[in-house]
Amino acid sequence: MSTRIRKGNKYLKATLVECARAGIRNKQSYLYSRYQRIAARRGGKRALIAVAHTMLIAIYHILKEKVPYHDLGADYYSVINQEKIINRNIRTLEKLGVNVMIQPK
Repeated sequence: MSTRIRKGNKYLKATLVECARAGIRNKQSYLYSRYQRIAARRGGKRALIAVAHTMLIAIYHILKEKVPYHDLGADYYSVINQEKIINRNIRTLEKLGVNVMIQPK
């Protein structure tokens, strides 16, 4: 993925970044969980720009479709990728030498 920000309205970019900073302050929001996922891999500043981009896309669709904003929630990624998370944790435990048996609830 590109690490550059396209040229555009510098005032809009600054405003979006400030809005992204405000958006990630709420620990129970989708924007915060998105920030955490990206910041772990790419760093805080790039993650902030990615959150600002996510907000811009959401704003576009809200204005285009005339619908209210609906936050996906802080657990969005853990719910959508539940099977992947389980398999990754099983593989990690097996690498550590632990025998794992899965029993669904």
